[in-house]
Amino acid sequence: MISRIVLVIVGALVVAGCSGASSGSDVVAAFYPLAYAAERVGGPSIHVDDLTPAGAEPHDLELTPRAVARLQSARVVLYLGHGFQPAVSKAVEQAKGQRVDVLTGLPLRARTGSNEGLTADPHVWLDPVLFARIANRIGAVFHRSAAPLRRDLLKLDREYRQGLRSCTRRELVTSHAAFGYLAARYHLRQVPITGLTPESEPTPQQLARAVEQVRRTHATTVFFETLLSPRLAETVAREVGARTAVLDPIEGLTTAEKEQHLNYFSLMRRNLATLRKALGCR
Repeated sequence: MISRIVLVIVGALVVAGCSGASSGSDVVAAFYPLAYAAERVGGPSIHVDDLTPAGAEPHDLELTPRAVARLQSARVVLYLGHGFQPAVSKAVEQAKGQRVDVLTGLPLRARTGSNEGLTADPHVWLDPVLFARIANRIGAVFHRSAAPLRRDLLKLDREYRQGLRSCTRRELVTSHAAFGYLAARYHLRQVPITGLTPESEPTPQQLARAVEQVRRTHATTVFFETLLSPRLAETVAREVGARTAVLDPIEGLTTAEKEQHLNYFSLMRRNLATLRKALGCR
């Protein structure tokens, strides 16, 4: 009897050891969209650790020693390469578990702006179709089906296609160049005031050129972001006689959004409503 019990325990340990990420509790995601996708695909049996706290701007995230230790000991690390989060990319080099750069294999857009750390535009999650491909990649890593999340993302894509089909304007004036994938998917033209990194400040000459470019579009709205100061967008809007509105790049949740239980889909649908109003869509 005792020998049978021992065999059962040993067998259970072997199964747990061989099951990999699909039954682990130590998946580390670099920032919110990846954490959300991992939680949706992995289900309640997988604990996902989001390295970027609520309200923090992920581009310039600095990792604490404890966060670095969590990343390095994780069974799976989900992150974006191409210089999106330099501190995370550096720590990932020492990770002992499986390292998954979710940008690998995706059709990436060339970077814009002057930041030399970024080698491509990383904001792929704002295109639901590309985000569905990331969901599939995570599903393969976890040995789980990503079909429910993929279905939701493709439904969201249909909502965007329908909602942005007939619009008076198609120019998307933004405080930084985070919306290139979304614009390309839905036949909009992004007009960014700054480059890919939101902390980059334009020179007076660049600002003057941006004001002139925005004026030529006849845009009625200049968008800024939830985690950043609206000062730059307000300056340009004031110069061209436009208003400002929030367009969320969904790089992370604010504390208030987290308390309200908002998520990727509710924020994307809020963005769609904002775009329809600003672009005069029917």
